[in-house]
Amino acid sequence: MHESLEKCESKMTKTLANLDQELASIRAGRANPHVLDHITVDYYGVPTPIQQTANISVPEPRIIQISPWEKKMISEINKALQMSDLGINPTVDGNNIRLIFPELTEERRKDLAKDVKKKGEAAKVALRNIRRDGNDVIKKLKGTDFSEDTISDMLDDLQKMTDDYSKKVDKAVADKSEEVMTV
Repeated sequence: MHESLEKCESKMTKTLANLDQELASIRAGRANPHVLDHITVDYYGVPTPIQQTANISVPEPRIIQISPWEKKMISEINKALQMSDLGINPTVDGNNIRLIFPELTEERRKDLAKDVKKKGEAAKVALRNIRRDGNDVIKKLKGTDFSEDTISDMLDDLQKMTDDYSKKVDKAVADKSEEVMTV
């Protein structure tokens, strides 16, 4: 495989991994610790992910429990959670903080499903941009040591690769949409 195809495949793999990460952060009625991935707290003056300052557990399907390693971090974590875009008020319970996820309404589920589809479309646009850039690189090989047939085969391989990754994006979006719509 030519190095330009390898670069494209690497970029497409990263695009898919990024989509998976974004979809993991969408809450689907069940408590998922990944919704906290982008939230940071002030830990001795340094913005630090919550996961690096506390134990995070899911004792029940709709509850996330955060147990800070240091007692003074309870107020910092509580403040960070209130300022976040989670839309859930944390409950301080002794040495723990609880996030109780309410059941999603049908309307909210549909909104989340639309959001999942938007993220999927953004990933597909990224894949098409990678394909376009790859096509440009491959087409510039004309007039070099590569034959017309080899260049044509490389373009075909890149298109097949793009199609494969698009199918993976579609599957990830369908799976997450189904998870969001399941009551």
